[in-house]
Amino acid sequence: MGKLYKKLHKWPGLIIAFLLLYFSVTGIIMNHREFFSGIDVSRSSLPNDFRYKNWNNSAIKGNLIISSDSILVFGNIGVWLTDSTFTNYHSFNNGFPHGSDNRKIFDLHLSTDGNLYAATQFGLFSFDRARSQWNKFDLDVDIKRFVAIESIEDTLYVLNRSYLFKGKSEGINTQFQKIELRQPLNYNNKVSLFETMWQIHSGEIFGIPGKLFVDVLGLVTIFLSITGIFYFFFPGWIKRRKKKSKTVTSIVKTNRWSLKWHNKTGAWLFVCLIVLFFTGMFLRPPLLIAIAYSKVSPVKYSHLDQPNPWYDKLRDLKFDEQRNDFLLATSEGIYYMEKDNLAPIVFKVQPPISVMGINVLEPFNDGAYIIGSFSGLFLWHPAHPEIYNYAKGTLYAGNTTGRPIGDFKVTGLITDLDGKQYMIDYDKGAIPLYHDKLFPEMPNNVLKESKMSLWNLSLEIHTGRFFRFLLGNFYILLVPLSGLVSVMVVLSGYLLWRKKFRKPKAR
Repeated sequence: MGKLYKKLHKWPGLIIAFLLLYFSVTGIIMNHREFFSGIDVSRSSLPNDFRYKNWNNSAIKGNLIISSDSILVFGNIGVWLTDSTFTNYHSFNNGFPHGSDNRKIFDLHLSTDGNLYAATQFGLFSFDRARSQWNKFDLDVDIKRFVAIESIEDTLYVLNRSYLFKGKSEGINTQFQKIELRQPLNYNNKVSLFETMWQIHSGEIFGIPGKLFVDVLGLVTIFLSITGIFYFFFPGWIKRRKKKSKTVTSIVKTNRWSLKWHNKTGAWLFVCLIVLFFTGMFLRPPLLIAIAYSKVSPVKYSHLDQPNPWYDKLRDLKFDEQRNDFLLATSEGIYYMEKDNLAPIVFKVQPPISVMGINVLEPFNDGAYIIGSFSGLFLWHPAHPEIYNYAKGTLYAGNTTGRPIGDFKVTGLITDLDGKQYMIDYDKGAIPLYHDKLFPEMPNNVLKESKMSLWNLSLEIHTGRFFRFLLGNFYILLVPLSGLVSVMVVLSGYLLWRKKFRKPKAR
C-alpha cells in the first residue's frame, strides 16, 4: 500500500502543484473583492475571449432614455452618455471610485423629480448635477451590492441583495428606511446547496474569520506545492552535484526542511484541504448540474443561518402599474407583493432562470415580461402557463438537457428610441431582436477606458475559463479534474505520512 500511496502522491502531485499555485493566488484575491477593486488589467493584453467585441462580456446591461438625444448605457463598463444613434459616447463615471469593479452598474433610475440614481457593486449612488459627479449613500448594509431601483410618484424603492430601502426622493439627501420583507407562505428556511458549497469553499460561511482561514489554506497550498516541487527535484540534483564533487550541504538542509514541514503541515490540515478542494469541484459544470437546484438546511450559527428570510436572495424589482404590485425577482423565483404590504407571494408559473441569476426583468405588453438570464431570453406572463422563447421565436419546451445555461447567455437588453431591442449575449454581444438593424460597434474611447478588474481576471483563471483559448470546450473539465486529483494527492500524502514517517507511539 505504501508504494501505491507514493505513486498516487508523487506524479499527480507534481502536475497538480503548478495548477494549485494559480488556484491559490486567484482564490485569495477573489476572497477580498473590495480590497482589490481598484486594480485593473488592460484587456488588450488578454486572450481574444476577454476583449470587448460588439458589447460582449457583460459590457452593457441596459440603457436609460433621458431625452430624444441623451441616452445613458450602463453595465460592466460603468455609465456612458450617448446620443440617439448610440455612436458618440462620453464618460459619465465621475465620482465613482477608481477601478472597473467600482463601476459595475446593475441599475440606473431617473425619479419623477428628475434625480438620477445608480445601483452598483459596492453601493447606492445619486448624481449631483451641480458638480457633475456621483455621490455615495452611507447606508447600513453588510452586503453592499445594490441591484434595483424603482419609484412610485415621489417615493423611491431601492433593493440590495437582502433588504428593501424606501424613502422620498431628494437626491443625495434622501433618507431611507431599511425594510426586511416578510417571509413567504410555507417558508421552510432552506438555502441552496450551491450557495452552501460556495460559502464553505470561500470560508464566507463563517464570516471574516472563515475567509481569513481559507486564505491561510491558500497560503498553505502554495507552501505545500513549492516544497513538494523541491522534494521532487532536489534528490536528483543532490546526486548530480555529488558526482561532480560539488558542495550539497545547503541543498540537503533545504530539502530536509522542506520535507519535514511539508509532511507536518499536510498532516495537520489535510481534512481542511480535502474539504476545500472537494467543494470547489461542484462550483463549475459539469458537477454543478448535480447540485444546482438542491436545497438544504443552513449550517447552524453560520453566515447562512440568518433571521432575515431574504438574506442574499433578492435580485431585481419592478413596479407593475397595471397590477399595482411589485414584481420581486429572487434566487428562489419571482414573487409579487403589494406596495403597502411587502409580503412576497410566489407566482405559480415561473420562467426559466439560470442558477447564476436573473439579468433582465423588463415589461413587455399586456402584463407580460421579458426575462433574461444565462438560460436565455423569454416572454413570460404570470397568468399564462405558456412561456415563449423570445430569442428563438418558439414556445419554450422546458430544459431537456439539465444544463444550467441555455443557447443564449443573456446579460442585458437595450431598447432604442424607436422601440427596437437588442439582446446582449455574454459571448456574442448585441443581437437585434426581430429587426435587421445592427447595433453600432464599441468606440475606441469606451474600449480604452473599459478594463478588466483584477477580481474578474482571477475569477476567469480560477474557474478555468481563461484557458479556453488553449483547451477549447474541454476547459470545463479543468476544475472538477483538478479538484479530484487534489483530493487524491492530499489523501494519499496523509496515508503515506502515517505509514512511512509517523513515529509510533511508545507503549
